Amino acid sequence: YIFLGNRKILYVVCQDITGRKKMQHMLVEQQNELYVQANIDTLTGLANRTFFMSKVEEILLKDNKQLNTFSLLFLDLDNFKQINDSLGHQVGDMVLKTVANRLKKSITENSSVARLGGDEFLIIIPNVDNEKEIINQMKKILTVIEQKMSIYHYTLYISASIGVSRYPYDNLAAENLLAYADTAMYLSKEKGGNTYTFYTPDMTESAYNELIMERDLRKSIQLGEFEVYYQPQMNLLNEKLIGMEALVRWRHPTLGLLSPDMFISLAEKTGLIVELDFFVMDYAMKQVSTWYAQGLNPGKLALNMSMKGLEYSEFIPRLSKMLAMCNFEAQWLEIEMTETMLMQNPDYSIVTLNTLHEMGITIAIDDFGTGYSSLSYLKQLPIDKLKIDKSFIDDIPQDEEAVTLVNTIISLGKNLHMDVLAEGVENKNQRDYLLVLGCSKVQGYFYSKALSAEGMQSFLQSQKTSII
Repeated sequence: YIFLGNRKILYVVCQDITGRKKMQHMLVEQQNELYVQANIDTLTGLANRTFFMSKVEEILLKDNKQLNTFSLLFLDLDNFKQINDSLGHQVGDMVLKTVANRLKKSITENSSVARLGGDEFLIIIPNVDNEKEIINQMKKILTVIEQKMSIYHYTLYISASIGVSRYPYDNLAAENLLAYADTAMYLSKEKGGNTYTFYTPDMTESAYNELIMERDLRKSIQLGEFEVYYQPQMNLLNEKLIGMEALVRWRHPTLGLLSPDMFISLAEKTGLIVELDFFVMDYAMKQVSTWYAQGLNPGKLALNMSMKGLEYSEFIPRLSKMLAMCNFEAQWLEIEMTETMLMQNPDYSIVTLNTLHEMGITIAIDDFGTGYSSLSYLKQLPIDKLKIDKSFIDDIPQDEEAVTLVNTIISLGKNLHMDVLAEGVENKNQRDYLLVLGCSKVQGYFYSKALSAEGMQSFLQSQKTSII
C-alpha cells in the first residue's frame, strides 16, 4: 500500500511472464526430446542400448547383498534380412514393432527389454537363480515371437535365436556379459535358430579362434595361399575320363594343408567366399587350359559356386574376362550349386543361370536330394546335370530306401533331359549297381581321390583318351 495524503492506495506491479513460461516449457520439451533421443529407440519405443546398459551398470554397483543374480538375454531374429530384401524395409519395421510389443507383454514385471539395434534385442531377468525358470521364460518368449503376424496384406512367421549369460557366474562386467550372450546367440543360430543357448567359457576361446582364423583367411586370400585339387569324373560304360571337379585346399602357414570343411563356412560367414570363388576359378581355368594346350583331354571343369558369388554384381563380366584371359572355352566349364542355395533366391537364380547357359556353360545341381527344392523352379532353371549326393550312394545296394531314392533321381533326370552323376562311389558294388540303375557317370574314391595338379596331370597322361 501507499498513502497519498490521507488516502490509502493499493499499488500493484504486474509483469507479463508468458514468454518466460513458454521458454521454460520449450526447454523442458527439448530436454525430454534429448532424453528420448539419447535413451529410447524411436522405432519401437523400447530402451536403447545406451540406456539399457547404464541400468545394468547401476544394478552391478548395488550392494551384492541386495542382488542375487540376473540373466542377460541377447535375442536376434532369424532370417530377418530376407524380409527386408524381399518385402521392403517398411514391412521389416512393422515386424520389429510387432516383436517389440510381444516382448514387452511376454516378460515378467521386474524384467526389462531393449532394442540393441537392427533386429537385435536385450532382455534382463533379475533375481532368478533357477535355470529351469530361465528356460521356461525363454521358451515363452520364443513361442510368442513365432506366432503368426499379419502385416499389410502379408502373413508372416518369424523365429528368434537367444544367447544367455548370467551374473555373477559368467562375469562381473556388463560389457563382458553382453559379449558372452552375443557369442551364445550365434551358437543358437548355428543350431538352426528358434532356440536358446547358455554361455560357457569354451565359447570365448572358440570365438577368439574364429577371429584368428578370419584374420589368417583374409591374409591368405591376398597372398594366394590356396591350392586346387581335382577329382576325376568317369564314364562307367568305357572307364574314360569325362571331367573333373575342382576342390580348394588352404595351405595354412602354421596348420598345414586344410580341407574345405575347415574354412568354407567361415569364408561364407565373413563374405570372403566371393574372392575365394574367383581365386579357385582363375587358378583351375588356367591349369585346365594348359592341359588342353598340351594335347591332354581333361574334359569339363566343374567349379562350386557360392550364392554370394552368383549374386555378386560383377560376376558375369568378371567371368567373361577370365574366360578370355585364360583362353578357356565356355563349353569346358560347369558351374555347380546346391539346390538349397538356388532356392534362397530362385527368381534371381533363373536370370543369372540363363545368362551362363546362353554363354555355353553347363549348369549342375550339387548334392541333389538333400535340400528343399521346388520342382516347378527346377523345371524353369536351365539345369543340365543332377549330382546325386554321396549320402544316398553310401547305402546302395543293400538299403532299399536308398536304392529307391537314387532310382527316383535318375528317372527324374532322364525325364527332364538332364545328365545324372553319382558322387562318392567307393566300391565295385556301388559302381555296378549304378550301371544297373542306368547311371553311368560317377566320381569317387573307387577311381581316385582328389589329386594335386601334378597328380591330375599324371592321371590324364595315363588315360590318353579323348573327351567322352
